[in-house]
Amino acid sequence: MKVARNKLAIAAILLAGAAMLFAPQFLKNYGVYLLSYWLVFIIATMGLNLTVGYAGQKSLGHAAFFGIGAYTVAILMKAGFSFWLGLPAAALLCFVVGLMLGFPALRVQAIYLAFATLGFNIAIWLVMRNEEWLTGGTFGINNIARPALFGLSLEGNRPYYYFVLGVALLMAALLWGLLRSPWGKAFTALRDTPIRAESLGVDIRSYTLLSFAIGAAYAGVAGALFASLVQFIEPAPFAVGASIMMYLMVVVGGAGYFWGPVLGAAVGVVLPEWLRDVPGVAAWYLPMFGAAVVLLMIWLPDGLLSLPDRLRARRASRAASAARSAAAQNLGAAR
Repeated sequence: MKVARNKLAIAAILLAGAAMLFAPQFLKNYGVYLLSYWLVFIIATMGLNLTVGYAGQKSLGHAAFFGIGAYTVAILMKAGFSFWLGLPAAALLCFVVGLMLGFPALRVQAIYLAFATLGFNIAIWLVMRNEEWLTGGTFGINNIARPALFGLSLEGNRPYYYFVLGVALLMAALLWGLLRSPWGKAFTALRDTPIRAESLGVDIRSYTLLSFAIGAAYAGVAGALFASLVQFIEPAPFAVGASIMMYLMVVVGGAGYFWGPVLGAAVGVVLPEWLRDVPGVAAWYLPMFGAAVVLLMIWLPDGLLSLPDRLRARRASRAASAARSAAAQNLGAAR
């Protein structure tokens, strides 16, 4: 049964990969742009999933790192530096800032940590809006160029989509390796039972800080890609509402599931756009989207990817109940 499930999962991944490769050939420019937008948020929520889903920390400040990454690339490119310098600089800066943000997590947990990260997001957003000499304030930074790769221009939507897809696959592979390393097991232990993890020799201080830092670095990479995708940035996309939406993507997809960000970002990015184009729904697409998310959370509080586990648990429960009934009948017959 397990082998069959693994084969089915591999087949689904290959099919999805083929769809991602060939889908742009059948879409118009906006469709390709939307797919790139979705991939950017997959990368961002991969990092948040590590922090929230695997390490068990409550963070509502992820959009701040997303914005730091975007502004880092935009400011450096405006100053004449290359995108290829801005991208690692964005990841490194977010890693350092994420490491600093992790310190409150050593003292406060749960809702108090969520409020601390929320305050951090507000502070960063205010800097983006008010420090016009650096960020352009509400006027933003425009004419952010897309890079060239090995002499090939990524200016068009399709070339840039394939570039973002490649980065997303690379970031996913790095996260996959991390989660299957001793570090990944330590993150999971930190989420499940911190006291037991510490008793087994896990340095919970270091891993708490790392969960924020690595998650922030992923957001920084996503922000850098976002800046070149939209080619104009201003503070609005990095406000607290964006952090809440990213958190929602992680929870809807399935916190602690590797593929959760893929489904969660599809619900948060692609579904509203699809509903907006459905005849008779366009005027009500936002209330319908909100209602759909509420119903989903009532029905599947652990996210979409928890559905197979719930079905397996239900089948196991029915089988156990049937076995108990059979055992009771046999005992009654024996008497």
